[in-house]
Amino acid sequence: MAISTGFAISAKDVLLFTLALIALAYLAVLGAALRSQRARPTAPGTATGFVTNFFDTLGIGSFAPTTSIIRQWRITSDELIPGTLNVGHTLPTVVQAFIFTRIVPVDSRTLILMIAAAIVGAWLGAGVVARLPRRWVQIGMGCCLVGAATIMLLSMAQLVPAGGTALALDGGRLALAVAGNFLLGALMTLGIGLYAPCMIMISLLGMSPTTAFPIMMGSCAFLMPVASVRFVRARCFDARLSLGLALGGIPAVLLAAFVVKALPLGAVRVLVVIVVVYTAVNLLRAAARAPLRTDDASPVVAT
Repeated sequence: MAISTGFAISAKDVLLFTLALIALAYLAVLGAALRSQRARPTAPGTATGFVTNFFDTLGIGSFAPTTSIIRQWRITSDELIPGTLNVGHTLPTVVQAFIFTRIVPVDSRTLILMIAAAIVGAWLGAGVVARLPRRWVQIGMGCCLVGAATIMLLSMAQLVPAGGTALALDGGRLALAVAGNFLLGALMTLGIGLYAPCMIMISLLGMSPTTAFPIMMGSCAFLMPVASVRFVRARCFDARLSLGLALGGIPAVLLAAFVVKALPLGAVRVLVVIVVVYTAVNLLRAAARAPLRTDDASPVVAT
């Protein structure tokens, strides 16, 4: 649609304006929660946010590495990790979405429908995950990390399609993409990153791999505030760690996107796979050692 001043407003402009409104609303909810808990960022959280969001912007993903760091250094309890990942990485991901949605070409209808599906999946998923007992969170995260490591290995070994040249999907392929992003949005609330599986799905459907960046970053930027609000209201996140992740992550995104832009990441991916597998094994071992109790519930206060 056009306005009288001669400026044209595109679907992407509307999308980004909507994202800005969602981000402001999310900041209001998060700010109130942080003030009520008198949360202050921690140095380990800020450093972790900087490192993981730097590589996240370059396509590595942030959830699996952050989970590994948190568990290795015992920064917070396992049942709080999914909420902390979503709450802490939301604002850096919003910044990524603004950057890549603007500079990378992709069909607006495909982009908007896939983002909407991810939002619905995240809303439903967060309501379930925020009420899961610690043992089931450990099992879920462990299985998801194994899946993430497998996807990374397949990608590194070039056993997944390199993708096509399409910038849009329609018909059955669009329906598959929407259904797939719905599932990835739900799984993201359990701590599995959306980036790698979304990129593979897009390649399998014949789209250009570069279109994955606005789709996956836009999906995460919209779904993470939605999911995070449920975690915040249920008090199922580590406030100090989340604040550190956000404050460290935003400058890292800007540095990676506008200064570094690209790096040879082969060795980094190998290291991430090793660390992710190690963390997954530890999570599953911890879940196996935990006693089976029907009343085993995480300390969540639902509102």
